[in-house]
Amino acid sequence: MIRKKLPVVTGVGSIRFLGHSGGARYAIEGDPTRLRLGANRLRGSITIDPELALQAFQAGEGVLVLESGEEVRVTMVGHSAGGGEVFVDVRF
Repeated sequence: MIRKKLPVVTGVGSIRFLGHSGGARYAIEGDPTRLRLGANRLRGSITIDPELALQAFQAGEGVLVLESGEEVRVTMVGHSAGGGEVFVDVRF
């Protein structure tokens, strides 16, 4: 079965998690504006300084502010040691 590839929404926003608030680049697979509120989730990633990426992953959850100003909750689900990318589930 062939699955339709979701568009990737990228931008520069800010991330807040336990002990940190600052800028971050993000990429979200899917269009957040087309989702209804509720239990919907999209996959994505945030890119920040490698040391902060480890702290974000250890924090487990945070809030991502998109370029549009919309705030979305994120759950940190993966991180590669020494890398600046944190893989997230984005909740709306």
